[in-house]
Amino acid sequence: MALIPYALTRPILFGMDPEAAHELTLDQLARWQNTPLQCLWSQPRVNDPVTVAGLRFPNRVGMAAGLDKNGRVIDGLGAMGFGFIEVGTVTPKAQPGNPKPRMFRLPAKNALINRLGFNNEGLDAFLANVQRARSFRASGGILGLNIGKNAVTPIENATADYLSCLDGVYPHADYVTVNISSPNTKNLRALQSDEALDGLLGALVERKAALAARLGRSVPMFLKIAPDLDEDQVRVIAATLKKHGMDGVIATNTTIARDAVQGLPHADEAGGLSGAPVLEPSNRVIRLLRAELGAGFPIIGVGGVLSGDDARSKIAAGADLVQLYTGLIYRGSPLVREAALALKR
Repeated sequence: MALIPYALTRPILFGMDPEAAHELTLDQLARWQNTPLQCLWSQPRVNDPVTVAGLRFPNRVGMAAGLDKNGRVIDGLGAMGFGFIEVGTVTPKAQPGNPKPRMFRLPAKNALINRLGFNNEGLDAFLANVQRARSFRASGGILGLNIGKNAVTPIENATADYLSCLDGVYPHADYVTVNISSPNTKNLRALQSDEALDGLLGALVERKAALAARLGRSVPMFLKIAPDLDEDQVRVIAATLKKHGMDGVIATNTTIARDAVQGLPHADEAGGLSGAPVLEPSNRVIRLLRAELGAGFPIIGVGGVLSGDDARSKIAAGADLVQLYTGLIYRGSPLVREAALALKR
């Protein structure tokens, strides 16, 4: 188990500005990963292997994209016991994201609101970091690389950004995630509509086939969608996934709804709400997807996992794998082991 309990460090981090605490944590993980000091937070990985989308996952609990946007701390996160880690979202060119402040805690609801806006150092820096990671993948961990579009790219030209990112990440990924569901890049969620999604996925699947032929390996490609979709929208997305032979879907990203946090400090901040309030909206979309996609189509469930029971609820709704993000901020690395053990049982 970790030498320093998270209960001792959380009050210090929660006394800081949320984004400053986030950056401090990443800086320390980056500095100490793969050194003897990694024992401060490392813990044994729960062995519960499962094969999804042709990949053998050591267990069913993963780190969601967004925490490590630049792929700096893959090995440091891996030491927490994750079976898989997803990093990004990366865009072709570096961009600063939205103006600060842009991250807010709502501790009464174990929730966060962020409007970071795909802040990242760009594709070249991202790939350099990914290639430096070694211990997580050497131990059998699965690495997902999450791609998006630059904020300055007009939405009608978004496909070019996604293709550029796919070309870059494909040789280095165990799977690739196409993120069209962040609420913090203008018009991005419009790509979830029928015609736009059909065109984007058609182009990406064609490019994936060309990359697979050239490199001699087929890398699964997933689509990440929002929780703020009605039944008809989910039905269209499911049909489009099947039409283009996509390998899986990740449900869901953050929500723009505020019903669960009305009246709380920061509740009216613009951005995506994550944490406990997203558990049921995410599970609703997972259930709808499973009903439309049938058995066997890979679904990764993410949103509101703060306990082992929450992780089980994702599987019960129809997910094959589960990801964490906000729960890690509120509960620390013990949540990873708790969730993995709950799913193993």
